[in-house]
Amino acid sequence: MNGSEKWSDLTARMGSGAAMVLVGAIGIYMGGDVFHALVALICAVMIWELVGMLRPDAQNGPLLLGVLSGAAVFASVYLPVGFALPVLLAPALIGFGQLEHNRTIYMSFTVMILLSGFGMMQVRDEMGVGWMLWLVLVVVVTDVVGYFAGRAFGGPKFWPKVSPKKTWSGTAAGWIGAGVVGAIFSVNTGVGTQLIGISIAVSMASQMGDIAESGMKRKMGVKDSSNLIPGHGGLMDRFDGMLGASVFLLIIGQFIGFPPGLG
Repeated sequence: MNGSEKWSDLTARMGSGAAMVLVGAIGIYMGGDVFHALVALICAVMIWELVGMLRPDAQNGPLLLGVLSGAAVFASVYLPVGFALPVLLAPALIGFGQLEHNRTIYMSFTVMILLSGFGMMQVRDEMGVGWMLWLVLVVVVTDVVGYFAGRAFGGPKFWPKVSPKKTWSGTAAGWIGAGVVGAIFSVNTGVGTQLIGISIAVSMASQMGDIAESGMKRKMGVKDSSNLIPGHGGLMDRFDGMLGASVFLLIIGQFIGFPPGLG
C-alpha cells in the first residue's frame, strides 16, 4: 500500500467526523430530552442497519424493528429500572421471531445496542457533561490514535481474517491515548490515578465492540453496515466502539463504584 492509498479516505472521514462531533457535542451539552432523543435515534438507525445486514431481502422489517428499538430506548430512561429492563430486552425477542436465520447474532447485538444507549443516557443524566465527555473522548481517542498509528507504523495485523486493516501498533496506541485521557481527567476531577487504568479498560472494551462488529460483517459478507456516512460507512461502523465501552461501564459501575474515589 503506497502513501496515497493509506490516506485516501482521510478527507471524507474528517468531514463526516466533524459533523458527527458537532451534533454529538450539541446533544451532550443540551442533555435531557434532546440527548435522550439523539441516543434513541442512533440506536434505532443501528438496529435498522443490523437487520438490513442480517436479512437484506426484508422490506419493512428493518425499519419497524429500528423504530421499535428507538422507542424502547427513549422510554427506558423515564421508567423505573425494574420496568426499563424488560422494555429494553423486548425488541431482541420480537425481532427473534421475525428472522429465520442469524437469530443469535441479532439478539446479541440488539441487546448490546439498547443497553449501550441506556448506559450513555445514565452517564449523562446522573454524572453530568464532564463524565459523558470523558467516555466519548476515551472511545474517540482510541479510534483516532489507533487509526493514525496503524497507518503510520503498520506492523503485524491484529486479526487479518476479520479486520485486515487493524494492526497491533494501532491497537496499543489506542490504549496509550485512552490512558492519557484518563490521566488528564484524574488530575482535573480529583478521582485519583485509578481512572487511568479504567480508561484503558474502557478503551479495550471499545475495541472489543469494534472487533465484534467486524466479525459479524465478515460473516455476512458486507464491508460497511450501511452507506449513510461518507468515509465511515454506517452509524454502527462509527458507534461499535461506544457499544462495547458503554455496556462495559454500565456493568463495572455496579461493582467498583464510578467515578472512583468520589463515593
